[in-house]
Amino acid sequence: MKKHYLLVSVFFLLTYYCGWSQGSISTFEIKAPQLQTSKKIWVYLPYNYESSQKKFPVIYMHDAQNLFDAKTSYAGEWRVDETLDSLKAEVIIIGIEHGNEKRINELTPFTHTEYGGGNADAYLDFIVTTLKPYVETTYRTKTGKYNTAIAGSSLGGLVSYYAILKYPKVFGKAAIFSPSFWINPELYTLTEKAKKINTKLYFMCGTSESETMESDMDKMIALVNATRCSCLHLTKTQKVSNGKHNENLWAKEFGKAYLWLF
Repeated sequence: MKKHYLLVSVFFLLTYYCGWSQGSISTFEIKAPQLQTSKKIWVYLPYNYESSQKKFPVIYMHDAQNLFDAKTSYAGEWRVDETLDSLKAEVIIIGIEHGNEKRINELTPFTHTEYGGGNADAYLDFIVTTLKPYVETTYRTKTGKYNTAIAGSSLGGLVSYYAILKYPKVFGKAAIFSPSFWINPELYTLTEKAKKINTKLYFMCGTSESETMESDMDKMIALVNATRCSCLHLTKTQKVSNGKHNENLWAKEFGKAYLWLF
């Protein structure tokens, strides 16, 4: 009897630690008329979504191919689901797949003389006016800017920052990893013209990414902070010693950004 009780106890402990706290991942496709295409969307639902009637905040993330699955990633995954599971995070992730050869075009607001691009307005319009309403009618979400975040790295960091300038009433939080401000320096001018930026912003980069990554990010942070009082504690800056421009860095830092933002 004692042996049977012990086996049952071990079974429930294993179920609790190995299965109960895992979120779920699914995908769907949605038309993106702004981009004249369809987009594959990845959805992470938290561990307690099915077992409760709670509503959850949402983080919209770019480059969904790299977020959850090493097989679909370019050079490794962010391990977003594993990180959030380990934190028992109560948040929904909406990952938008990039357009492959159209990635630069979708994630940059201005055209670069060498690399082109410049269609981020249409991309963000898709997120705000097509995808977000669908998400909010399909899943139990908390609405409002302070329950709606946007996050990404490299060009995804760039467009996430642009999103909070263009839609300050939609996105109240952003994780801006290794932002490629060099490709669109026009964003510095836009920031200087902004009267006040009330968005909660988590900036992160590694010290071994490029010659200008740190200085470019520092310049933007200074401009942002000039629009608001430091007493509000709305800006967090994280620099990772020897961190390089890759998914390994972003995966390691994602959990810290989530915890600070939420």
